[in-house]
Order: sequence, then structure tokens, then C-alpha cells
Amino acid sequence: MNSPHRPTLRICLVFILLTFRLCLSAQTKPDEIPSMKVEASIDLTQQGPKIDDLLYGHFIENLFNWFEGGLWAEMIGDRKFFYPVNNADTLKPVNKRAGILGRWKPIASETSVVPEYKNTYVGDHTPRILVDSKNKNGIQQSGLPLIKGKKYEGRIVLASTTSESGTPGTAVEVALVWGPKPTDRQSITFDKLSSEYQKYNFSFSPILDSKDGRIEITGTGTGSFLVGAVSLMPADNIDGFRPDLIDLLKQMRVTMFRWGGNFSSGYEWRDGIGDRDQRAPKYDFAWTVVEQNDIGTHEFLNLCRLVGAEPNIGVNSGFGDAYSAAQWVEYVNGAKDSPMGSWRTKNGHPEPFKVKWWGIGNEMYGQWQLGHMSLDHYVIKHNLFAKRMRRVDPDIILVASGASPYEMNTILRHFHDLVETQNVPKRPIAFGSRYDWSGGLLKNSSQYFNYISEHIYPLPDHYFDADKQEFIKVTDPFIDEVRRPANRVKGTWEAWKVYEQRMPWLKNSDIKLVWDEWVSGKRGLHGVLGTATVLNEIFRHTELFKMSAYTCAPCALTYNGTESGFKGIGLVFKLYANNFESIPVQVNGNSPQKEVKGTVGVDKPEKTSGSNTYPLDIMAAVSADGKKLTVSVINATYAPQNLKLSLLGGKFPMKISQRTIAGSGIEIENKVGEGFPITLNETTLTNFNGELTISPTTVNLFSFNLN
Repeated sequence: MNSPHRPTLRICLVFILLTFRLCLSAQTKPDEIPSMKVEASIDLTQQGPKIDDLLYGHFIENLFNWFEGGLWAEMIGDRKFFYPVNNADTLKPVNKRAGILGRWKPIASETSVVPEYKNTYVGDHTPRILVDSKNKNGIQQSGLPLIKGKKYEGRIVLASTTSESGTPGTAVEVALVWGPKPTDRQSITFDKLSSEYQKYNFSFSPILDSKDGRIEITGTGTGSFLVGAVSLMPADNIDGFRPDLIDLLKQMRVTMFRWGGNFSSGYEWRDGIGDRDQRAPKYDFAWTVVEQNDIGTHEFLNLCRLVGAEPNIGVNSGFGDAYSAAQWVEYVNGAKDSPMGSWRTKNGHPEPFKVKWWGIGNEMYGQWQLGHMSLDHYVIKHNLFAKRMRRVDPDIILVASGASPYEMNTILRHFHDLVETQNVPKRPIAFGSRYDWSGGLLKNSSQYFNYISEHIYPLPDHYFDADKQEFIKVTDPFIDEVRRPANRVKGTWEAWKVYEQRMPWLKNSDIKLVWDEWVSGKRGLHGVLGTATVLNEIFRHTELFKMSAYTCAPCALTYNGTESGFKGIGLVFKLYANNFESIPVQVNGNSPQKEVKGTVGVDKPEKTSGSNTYPLDIMAAVSADGKKLTVSVINATYAPQNLKLSLLGGKFPMKISQRTIAGSGIEIENKVGEGFPITLNETTLTNFNGELTISPTTVNLFSFNLN
């Protein structure tokens, strides 16, 4: 006999079951990879070419706060007066760097400060301050971060004009202010000014901390005075650089600094040498920013010396010419009695710098680059540069500005004439076409460079749809987001194999590829995992990849005017550069990596990057003497993963070291003043039997002393 309540009961049970499933799914991330059992064997007998130290290099250019307001200790903005001193809300031309350091403003009436165009000290104009017996006229700049008791040293370039009676009568006071009270300041007066520009030194030590200190320059007496340049730095600077940031870069063991980038296509190197106060500020048309022009050849090479990094200088093959590039090589490397070497000697460095690495141009394939031209024309220009530069120094290492179809497929969206006319070539673009920049240089200029460059700037949260011929926004599983930059590395390696098929001579050539700009994706732990995954992939192909320069060294640090520390990515380089061994060995696994959404040849390789240890990425290397082994294990999932390691050709010790980068959230980043949630910690594991549990969203480096 059927109960009349059974249908109602069934409905209730179904409702309860559905509700349970909905609740369960709401608690589970849709892209979550469950805990898995991963097996990996390390074969010590299968070794690859040495991991070159230069693969731990970094890229840097005169851009945003990488020097000004960053590595360079200068605290004064627009210290040589590119802009007139006024209260205007906007700057013309626009300066995207305007918020990095302060800006000069009049203290009293705006009419009391006028630009002087004839008797200038440096640049197009110099501020003339009209002295008023009734008012304290002058200029000021606020926003200076000051530390109680810290010594600050500065200098000012001044000239006095004559009053109507013909008698110089101006005294100038320079004051450092740290609070609203009359006593919250220190000052010094210069009352014996000359009609010729002269430098005057000063120093201050505030008695209180301030996040908004101020420098004031005022005059009393009669007539007017000119301010040619002003500088203020903490007294503990090291040759103009911040000692705390230099220390962090040394901890990261930066092995190379590549100095180039978009700014180089309009850079005139001769403007960046000599007395820094008399180097006119420059407008960088590539980035629409104003450069104070304090960082030039000597300063850059001094930075490399301080950090212990190999210098790599990019010459201007945009608006520049081959003769000027060759002169720069001679200035840096020529004998002290050579024309350019004698100029270098005059500027304080008699001995040659002996810089080996030189790049010809930067991203000259891109329409955003000053002096961009067609590939066939650029081949001619590159060859002219190489001939001239090698004539000065035959031993230099030259890097060509290349881009394989992988890079071109990604950046063609920035070619505005093609986009506007809907004439973008079908992607993947063909090898050998006019857009195959690396292919054209390999074919026509191979005798004129040692290495060719590739850049990685993948489009986050997008994949390329071959049918629609466009990048489509996508919500990737987290592990796929992390994998995308490394896929670009693998894809470029596959492109090189195509070049070897098309140009068989390349297989026996010494020409290799360098990653002289690359990024790894987003901020926080996402960037940490992506950076480590890219390094692992580069190390798998050391037969081809010989140098890399991460964009950029200061981007791996967090700092304000008074504090500094490592961002998560900085910890990755600190971990790898100091601890990862030098001889890569083969890692075999039981779980191939999964494909990432996209198009082969555009944004993903034919075979996905990574080791056969999905969802983990594992890379291993031994020391040159075979006594030490390091194993990198990256878990880009939200679940702990179980790993069983075995060793072929050796025996694991019972005691091992584990270094782990971990954090409290995927997008959370280390930031001075807000905390350091991403940490690098070291522990010792005992009674090791090959079994490991790899915590979620971590980068791990295990170190073994082999018998």
C-alpha cells in the first residue's frame, strides 16, 4: 500500500540533495585542482648545458621611478627646472612622472618668479626670483620624506643680478622645513653671491620625522637672483644611490643589468656625461616623461660595479646613427688617449670600462618605437651599426633586436595603421614574412651579431582565438594563468627549431637567444609562481638560452622615500640566484602538463611547457662537482599535492633543506608601510624517504648533499 506522503517526501529529499550540492559547489573554487599523487624521478646521468649566471640578469631603463625616486637618492624633483615655476594645474608637455618627485611652486606671488632665457645655467630657462623688500619671495618644493636625526646634504647653483643702483644686494636663504612651527626648520644663508653662477653646499638634520618635508629658497635685499640647479640627498648615499636598495639588489645577486628599453631610441648618450648639474633635463618622447638626466653612462656603470652586475648597454638605433654608437663604444672602452677615451678621462675615469655586452636597438620591430622602419631597411641599419661598433672594439658581444612570430603575433595589436584599416595579417604569421623580425635578421645579418633577443609580454587573462583572429578575455583556471608566460618561453624555443629547419647552418652556429626583457604575469603570489615557472622553463633549454633580463630589477623591490624590502618576485630571484645549482638534470614524471587554451604559434606552444609532473612543475640541477642537488617544486594549485621523488644515479640523504616562498593570498603583494605577507623561509627535514607534501600556491627549493 502506497503512502500518500511519499511523493512529498521524494520532493523534499531531492530539494535537500540539490541544496547540498549547491552549497558544496559554492565552497569549491571552479578551477580548483584536487590533491593528487605525483611521481617524479631525477636522472643525474642526463645533464644539460650549464645554467649561465647571466640568466639571472635584470632589465632597467630611465623610466618612471626606477632611478628617480627609486634607486637614485635624489629627493628634489625637476631639480634643473625643465618646467617654469608656477601654480598651473597641468604641465606642458605632459609628464607622466610628475607624481614621482615634487614640483617647484612660488612662495609668494607667481609674478615674483619669471623664467630667464638669456643668462641660463642649464636647459632652456632658469628661474629668476625678484626680491621684494615687503615680501619673502622665493620657491619651494614639498613632499620630502625626512627622518629624525638623519643627515641630508645638498647643493645649490646661484647667481646674483645687479639692482637698479648697480650694487649686488641679494642674500639667499635655503631652508629645510619639517613642521608648522617656526622652530621646525633649519636654514643657511648665502650673502656673497656672484654675478656668475657658483655652487654652494649645505647640510641639514631634522629633529622630527616628516612625510611632507619642504625645501624653501628665498631672497632678501634688492634686485633678483637666479637658481640654476638644486640637489638634496641623504648623506649616506653611495655614489648617488640608495644604500638600502643597493643591498637588496646584492642579496638578489643581480648578474647583469641591461640598460636600454624604449627610451634608448631617442637617447643621446653625449648629453648624459659630465657635470650632472649641467646636463640639461630631457624630454623622453617614447614615454612622455621628463628625465632629470642625472643617470648617464658613468652612473649606470657605477651601479653595475656596486651591485656586482655585468653591464649591457643598448645603443640608439631608432633616431640614432652608427657613427654615434661607435663613438659611445670608444668612450666606454677606448684607450685613454683615443678621442673619446680622452673625453672619458676628463670626466674622471682614465681606464677603459671594458664593457662586453652591447645591444643594437630595442624592439625596433614595433611602431611605438622612435625611428621604427620596415624590416628590410632595419637590416641595413643594424649591419651598419655592427660594422662601426666592431671597428672600434672587435671583442664586444652584440645583441640584435629580434622578435619571433610568437612576439609579433602578440604585439601586432599595437600596430595602429593595421588595426585601423583592419589589415592585420592572419595569425599565426608566416615564418619568413615581413613580420618575422628574427627570421629576417638571422637570414641577412647573422655575421653582425652574437645573440638575438626575444621579449615576453603576454596578455594576461586572454587567449588568442584563431577563428575570430583576436585575443579573447578568459577566466583561466589559476594553474593555466600561471603557465602562460612559461608557454611563451617554450613556444619561442619551438620557433627556433623552425629557424633551424629553414636555415640548417644555424644548428652549428654560436648564435643563441637571450630574453633581455620578460615579465611573469600579475602581482603577488601569482607573479611569484609565474616567475619561478619561467625560470624553470628557461633552465630546461640552456642549449639555446644564454641570458635573461627580468623587467625590471626595481620592480622586484618595494620602497618609498625612507623604507624598502623585497616584493614576492624579488624573493624568487634571491632564492634561485643564490641557491639553485648550475647543471640541469632531467626530471621524468607520470603526469603530462595539460594544454592551456589558445592558438599554437601565437600564445601557446605545440607541446605545453613544464615537466611531466602535473599539476606540479619540477626542475632539478646539480653542482659542477656533482656533490649537491637542488630541486625546484612549484605548486600553482589551491590544494596540497603529494610528491614521491626518486633518484637515478645517486642516493638521497636523510637530511635535506627546504626553502619555501609562501603568502597569505594570491593577489596580495609585499608593500612597505602595509606589510610583507609573502615570505621566504628555510627549514630542515630529517628522515627524508622521498615523500613530500607540497603546500598550495608555493615555490619550494629542496637542497640535497649527495653521497
